[in-house]
Amino acid sequence: MIIVTGGAGFIGSNLIRALNLRGEKNILLVDNLANGQKMHNIAVLDIADYMDKTEFLQKIESPAFFKDVRAVFHQGACSATTEWDGQYVMTNNYDYSKRLLHWCITKKSAFMYASSASVYGNGKHGFRVGRDCEHPINMYAYSKFQFDQYVRQILPESACQIAGFRYFNVYGSREQHKGAMSSTAYHFNRQVIEQKKAKLFAGCDGLADGEQKRDFVYVDDVVKVNLWFLDHPEQRGIYNVGTGRAETFNTVAQAVINWHKEGAIEYIPFPEHLKGSYQSYTQADISGLRQAGYTEEFLTVDQGVSRYLDELNSAASQ
Repeated sequence: MIIVTGGAGFIGSNLIRALNLRGEKNILLVDNLANGQKMHNIAVLDIADYMDKTEFLQKIESPAFFKDVRAVFHQGACSATTEWDGQYVMTNNYDYSKRLLHWCITKKSAFMYASSASVYGNGKHGFRVGRDCEHPINMYAYSKFQFDQYVRQILPESACQIAGFRYFNVYGSREQHKGAMSSTAYHFNRQVIEQKKAKLFAGCDGLADGEQKRDFVYVDDVVKVNLWFLDHPEQRGIYNVGTGRAETFNTVAQAVINWHKEGAIEYIPFPEHLKGSYQSYTQADISGLRQAGYTEEFLTVDQGVSRYLDELNSAASQ
């Protein structure tokens, strides 16, 4: 059996879809469906069972719970970078992850988990997997950083595979339930359809309007990395998962406009509440991923947005 936590979420549901395409159906999907809109992500997926996160956490305390688990893809977390209830974030992102990690070690199951590029903070120290680059600037980032730190202590002693993936700006299918936390590609698409305008933040941190840069990575590429590690159980560690390219928000908006063959860019004031806790630049150092042996190329923004909108707008029209 394979377990996917956060399996009804964005990356989790795409992982299950890819596993299904491989013929894998013996999958336990763990999530919290308080947001029932997430059911649209999983209605077409084949799984063996669904379990609520609360019940799952109770079950893993039982020695008899699932003796033959090949791997756990731990994607479940509070992903809101604007959440400042530290107790809530640490309970959901840190404590939960620790308990599941130790359960996997006991069961000798592979443990692949979602970390985040947010651990690099404003990026002034670079985006290399290393303590000197890690300066989280919000609670979500801190929770991911602190779990990575915990994993670093466990790695040398563990006989099972442990791999953490620092996702950069992931976009693609099955993210619509995230609301305000959905990707800019998703929001720009809706805005161009409804208003003929893509709304971008005005310049900040000395940058021109819309020239903030992120490493935008298509969700299918993220899934490929996860499955590659499943196929290579000898690989372990913490890895950046991005394209290795920094592209502007203007580039994303223009890719959306080009797909629709209409629309324009409008710049809006930079939000006050994001000042001081916003990443104006990210670019993954993927040398660790390459050294591990991963050779697949990553889609550019133009390629990924085009593929995404083909699917997104086709589904909306049905």
